Amino acid sequence: MSNSSQVNLNDKAWARWTALGLLALAMFCSYIFMDILSPIKDLLQSTRGWDSTAFGTMQGSETFLNVFIFFLIFAGIILDKMGVRFTALLSGAVMLVGATINWYALTDGFLGSSLDVWFTNHLNHIPGFEQLGISPFYEGMPASAKFSAVGFMIFGCGVEMAGITVSRGIVKWFKGREMALAMGSEMALARLGVATCMIFSPMFANLGGEVSVSRSVAFGVVLLMIALIMFVVYFFMDKKLDEQTHQAEEKDDPFRLRDLGQILTSSGFWLVALLCVLYYSAIFPFQKYAVNMLQCNLTLELPAEGSFWASDAVTVIQYVIMIVVAAAAFASNFSKKPTVRYTTLAVAIIALVSYCVMGYMRQSAAAIFAVFPLLAVGITPILGKYVDYKGKAATMLVLGSVLLIACHLTFAFILPMFKGSTLGGVCIAYLTILVLGASFSLVPASLWPSVPKLVDAKIIGSAYALIFWIQNIGLWLFPLLIGKVLDKTNPDIVLAQAAGTLSPEEAAISYDYTWPLVMLACLGVAALLLGLVLKAIDRKKHLGLELPNIQEPQTEIDETEVEAAEG
Repeated sequence: MSNSSQVNLNDKAWARWTALGLLALAMFCSYIFMDILSPIKDLLQSTRGWDSTAFGTMQGSETFLNVFIFFLIFAGIILDKMGVRFTALLSGAVMLVGATINWYALTDGFLGSSLDVWFTNHLNHIPGFEQLGISPFYEGMPASAKFSAVGFMIFGCGVEMAGITVSRGIVKWFKGREMALAMGSEMALARLGVATCMIFSPMFANLGGEVSVSRSVAFGVVLLMIALIMFVVYFFMDKKLDEQTHQAEEKDDPFRLRDLGQILTSSGFWLVALLCVLYYSAIFPFQKYAVNMLQCNLTLELPAEGSFWASDAVTVIQYVIMIVVAAAAFASNFSKKPTVRYTTLAVAIIALVSYCVMGYMRQSAAAIFAVFPLLAVGITPILGKYVDYKGKAATMLVLGSVLLIACHLTFAFILPMFKGSTLGGVCIAYLTILVLGASFSLVPASLWPSVPKLVDAKIIGSAYALIFWIQNIGLWLFPLLIGKVLDKTNPDIVLAQAAGTLSPEEAAISYDYTWPLVMLACLGVAALLLGLVLKAIDRKKHLGLELPNIQEPQTEIDETEVEAAEG
């Protein structure tokens, strides 16, 4: 038997936050690859012949196997049966395999190869899926986009498996402690991957003055190798924890299909799941088109070739400033001394303003959108701590939905009004992107820590898997829908490009994004209504979503123990 007074690894703050750091770094790398092609959509159109429909179909393929082959459900079963350690390693390996395929599809070596010929002649008509309108391929889709989609499907299986594994791992290390803060911090740090991707993907694609989209993907593949290493290190930490607690890994508590009934009969669970799919569908698919949307709505004049603002050096400097913003904003949440807290906060604000000025001078849509996660990094820990100690998770979901609606409508109707005004357009873009990032931070700090309140601990892996599966339906559908809506609502661009009166480079930055953005705002409206319903049900059924994660009785016990020790 284990000694009740034994101090375990997860009782030590440095150990559990180190475990969190390993998981967050792995997810940071995976987030980079998830959007590695987003800031270079225009280059894919001009160098590989991908129109918006091909781009959207390929991007939506990431979740295809998770949704329609139910891989994500199987991933939850694997997690419940085999435990966090095994599933983490498996997810890292699967991500790396899929990413490598994705990279090869975009290399010059693929062009004209036997694989190129085969994909050109095959996978044009897929019985069943084609009739249902859910096929990840279609006739006329470029072969490189098809093969890239195959790799992205495999990567998608790994990254979503990693997502539920990391959530389960955080619950394991932080349950009864600062769990919302941990989950919010993990997502805030991981989402720096979005900014990293926006900064470096265009730089690698244009390195040396020669355009090569495969270089950007190769950068992502290397980072996924690092992610796998992080999971290996976490494996040994997690194993040490189980040895201390004398607990077997979760696989000794077998998954039973009938246990899902506990999940599916919970109205609170379904509302959280639907909120998740609506909210994330309005964010992640938007990220894939955001840079191109800014290119189409902002008046950007590229700096003179050979100047400092057009160099790779300014890209690296701007990224360093971005890290300063994130680190200082994040650290300000944990300082107990007011002088230190306000000093780090001031450093973060000054660095953020410097970053924005540099983004304006570079006239880069990718650099402008890269501010998306920066405000979230600073406020997510605050929100997480608030949920831990004060509650109000459902209220935060409602607030996040309101901000989401406002941001998408601003992009749709206000930003185009500043076309022709370089400074005005960039300022509106920066402000809206920062607010959108802030609204996004409300979700991990409030939604994910609520799940353990709705289901039994032994099937929490399956609960997360089911939520992720429902979420993946939206992440598959809406990138595809945005691409189709863009082509359908911009017929003049499609016809002009086909007639040769508009070059691919010009066509790529000439789209009207109004209707795709209105569609995303409607998702926010639906999420807002569901959030209000969730608050009402929580009051009626006492689900505890508005209650703090750290309950008062626990605090009283701790204080009693401290007094006894002092006595």
